[in-house]
Amino acid sequence: MAKVSSVDWYKRFRAGSCSIGLKADEKGDALLEVAANLVKGKALEKEREEELVKKLQQREARATTGVGMGVAISHVPFPNIETALCSLSVHQDGLEWSAVDGAPVHLVFLVLRPELSTPQYDPEDHTEMMRWIATLARDNDFRAFALQATKRSELVELLKEKLPN
Repeated sequence: MAKVSSVDWYKRFRAGSCSIGLKADEKGDALLEVAANLVKGKALEKEREEELVKKLQQREARATTGVGMGVAISHVPFPNIETALCSLSVHQDGLEWSAVDGAPVHLVFLVLRPELSTPQYDPEDHTEMMRWIATLARDNDFRAFALQATKRSELVELLKEKLPN
């Protein structure tokens, strides 16, 4: 299987699946909202939305995805997809997420990965992409610019700008 170049990672984030204005008042509702955004962005079929929400809730029940510094990285294997599906959502006020540092979450990354290797999905590349996302979570400039985005496409452009060299 051909390794996917890091220059393609940002392409897994479709602007239509991202959000600059999460409205949820609590984590459970935010999970519903980010799942709905994948459907609105045509990355996931409507009939799979409930299944996704259940997977996300189960993941949060095991351990928080709030990694600190105002960021959550919700990451789950998802059956019957061929490639990773990703989104980035912004909550201006911040949400209680039981994050490791206790801080509210303003940025929510959502990453669904196939359960098995496929022609479009390389687990090694996926691991590298997740390292990149973790690096973004620690990047003060990335977080600040993401919170200032006024369009979903600006989030994707910011991800593109922050690709590793």
